[in-house]
Amino acid sequence: MRNRGIMRIAGAFLLLTVALSAADRPPNILLITADNLGYGDLGCYGNRENLTPNIDRLAAQGVRLTDFYTAGATCTVSRAALLTGRYPQRIGLNHQLSVEENRRGIGLPHREKLIPQYLKPLGYATACFGKWNIGFAPGSRPTERGFDEFLGIRSGNADYYTHVYDGEHDLYRGVEPAYVSGYSTDLFAAAACEFMRRRQGGPFFVYLPFSAVHYPKARNKRPGEPNIWQAPPRFFFQYGYLPDTTDPKERYRAAVTALDAGVGRVLEQLDALDLASETLVFFYSDNGAFMSPGSGLEVASNAPLRGGGNTLWEGGIRVAAIARRPGRIPAGSVVGEPLISLDILPTLPAAAGARIPSAPQLDGRDMSRALEGRKSPSPRAMFWRYRGAEAVRSGRYKILRAAGDEPFRLFDLATDAAETKDLAAEKPQVLTRLQADFEKWLRDFNN
Repeated sequence: MRNRGIMRIAGAFLLLTVALSAADRPPNILLITADNLGYGDLGCYGNRENLTPNIDRLAAQGVRLTDFYTAGATCTVSRAALLTGRYPQRIGLNHQLSVEENRRGIGLPHREKLIPQYLKPLGYATACFGKWNIGFAPGSRPTERGFDEFLGIRSGNADYYTHVYDGEHDLYRGVEPAYVSGYSTDLFAAAACEFMRRRQGGPFFVYLPFSAVHYPKARNKRPGEPNIWQAPPRFFFQYGYLPDTTDPKERYRAAVTALDAGVGRVLEQLDALDLASETLVFFYSDNGAFMSPGSGLEVASNAPLRGGGNTLWEGGIRVAAIARRPGRIPAGSVVGEPLISLDILPTLPAAAGARIPSAPQLDGRDMSRALEGRKSPSPRAMFWRYRGAEAVRSGRYKILRAAGDEPFRLFDLATDAAETKDLAAEKPQVLTRLQADFEKWLRDFNN
């Protein structure tokens, strides 16, 4: 009897030790980005045509952010800002990389510190699977910048099946070309799942920047091959479409649902490993969908926002974003506080219980309070400057100069998310205040 009592006590002590160690262990982190996905392309953001059950379920299990912004209106810029937590002006990368820069350019300066370099000292295994697009010269490649593993494309828009970018093979594993067959969304999701299985002892950080749903580019196709949205046949059948349909909207919907399936695959892997409760998942689009009437790109939706990618209208920089961390983030919640992709980097070490370093200077801030439904300690302004356009968001108001030779316009985003009514003449004091904030922000980079 005495031995049984001792065994019960020992067993209870072991269970308590395991529970405490799991509670003390930093969370796994799964950071997923979509490529050029529109604000209005998801069911949880009001779309009634596209089938996105997995991302919608993620929103139901976590928090949906209605006023989340990307720090860059185009792919390269947004990704560089995400990985550094610093404004494009501060890091010196505020343009979309050219073909040659994507392949062999430095891109993001080597002096910059990336998310995995903050997490590895905390014991994280790190990996990137998907679109890089910030330079691939020696020293610039993912496995040279803090990632233990990489499978993905160097550039921004390789063919989904052949993995060709402007006539050259673009899929790499580590620093070497990878000749793997398959649809890129499936390949990247499978690689992420396999990495999580191997590293389930944790903690791990998976950066999963899907190249979907980037629009097709003729320069990535063989002569005579149609320049159309691509997806496996099963996603066309889900809509009742034939896989050889030539309707751009039908093809785009299939590509969106294929992306959703990729997201679902990695979430299901977390469930299968019993890691969902120990993992912080963050999903967002790198920028808004591109709107170019007459080119077939207007099949995406940024509704109810104005404009699209490459612009500083809301449709270019306000993006769909969702976070989930069971036990910390209330399920089914919605947060309207203005947040920005610069906030992701400082949030991740904080989630692991680490202090945010004072250097290098970060431009975002820990958004854990907002994600958990608590107000941030103080309001702040967010700034953009890209290709002659300039913008500031502060509270409910936004000023925008769409081109360098025109005056700022003022919008009340709380009542006019579509930016239809210029209030500059009606609220000159607000306009003056935000202009002064913008000038002060610019001076910060000139000192």
